[in-house]
Amino acid sequence: MKRCARTINILLLVFLLISEVSAQPRTDAFLTRLFAKNDQPVFQEVIHHPEKYRLQIIYTRIDRDARNQPTFTDFAFNLDSTFYFNPASTVKLPLVLLSLEKLNRMKVPGVDKFTPMQFDSAFSGQTREWHDATAQNGFPSMAHFIRKAFLVSENDPYSRMYEFVGQQEINRRLHAMGYADTRITHRFVRMSAEENRHANPVRFVREDGSLIYAQPATYNADPFDFRRVDKLGKGYMVGRDSIINEPFDFSTRNKLPLEAFHTMLRSTLFPTSVPARQRFDLTDEDYAFVYQYLSQFPGETNYPKYDATQYYDSYAKFFFQDSTHHQLPEGVRVFNKVGWAYGFLTDASYVADFKNKVEYMLSATIYVNEDGILNDNRYEYESVGHPFLYQLGQTIYQYELSRKRKHAPDLSRFKIPYEKRLADDRPLVRDVDN
Repeated sequence: MKRCARTINILLLVFLLISEVSAQPRTDAFLTRLFAKNDQPVFQEVIHHPEKYRLQIIYTRIDRDARNQPTFTDFAFNLDSTFYFNPASTVKLPLVLLSLEKLNRMKVPGVDKFTPMQFDSAFSGQTREWHDATAQNGFPSMAHFIRKAFLVSENDPYSRMYEFVGQQEINRRLHAMGYADTRITHRFVRMSAEENRHANPVRFVREDGSLIYAQPATYNADPFDFRRVDKLGKGYMVGRDSIINEPFDFSTRNKLPLEAFHTMLRSTLFPTSVPARQRFDLTDEDYAFVYQYLSQFPGETNYPKYDATQYYDSYAKFFFQDSTHHQLPEGVRVFNKVGWAYGFLTDASYVADFKNKVEYMLSATIYVNEDGILNDNRYEYESVGHPFLYQLGQTIYQYELSRKRKHAPDLSRFKIPYEKRLADDRPLVRDVDN
């Protein structure tokens, strides 16, 4: 019986390996023709060497009917779900959605996304968090975590949401929703694999400190499938001056394929456009809150009071940002999430141009690491990565501006009453860990 099981496992592994070798990245001719029209040198360099830059692109054209119902047409360039990229902060999007969903399913009176939270320590490597000076009431809360995770992509909120939902629930839920190739294994702090399986106890309290609800510490006993090996580069730094001359191993790190990331954003903005199992269990008020902070500028926000010079309007809007473009075109709002780490830059966006009645989705990931060494902080973000993504964004945006539509979209659903920065003497928030 054991020999039979072993044989089946070997055959399954061989099948998976053959499937991966035979699979070809998807590239649609429409995008190839469109990209050929942009003659910017950096843009053409990346487009002509997609494997070197581990480039993947998804563009979704949105057309409305007479009743304003949207239809979606996807186009891909070098899209391959087996082609690993480090998702970095893009995983904050599913963690926000799972956290809101869990709050709704708990159905605890007095507990919602605005309720103060306190995180305790119950296992090696864990830290406490009882207060947050950047919040209006001085307490952490899920709402405040979401603001910080979306506005400038702070890291601590992600780790706290990871602890609230728990490693087991995160992965079981995403897989049940059909995102089978996703994997969330760690916080954004240095911890061992075993430490990341343990999640802190969490309390919801009133502003006077009295307890409403206590969630005990959790542990994930489910195994991960790490059979697929994903290694990159020719070396990596350990500390400031020690180099290991072998590829960096991402095989056990977080994984979020671009197509899954793109679909999660579409599920957030257009829930009824995806199968029921891929929709997150959010309220209308949750959606409104998420839409606001996916698209609000850091300089508009009062809590946290980010430095609007450092965190300018297009700071986390890669398709409209490079070294010279810090503002979006008039009437444009971008509902998106970005991530950057290890030489990867990734963005999934829904663009709404209220002035010109234009909407579309665009997602892309690019890897810029010419020397092949990881963890050395020598990546071509500014010379290649950001200029390319800006040119990609402009190529699609200009095409959309010129594209004829049978019915102009009614975008009022995404018209948000954004905050206005108050004039007060509170210190600005600068140099966050993101």
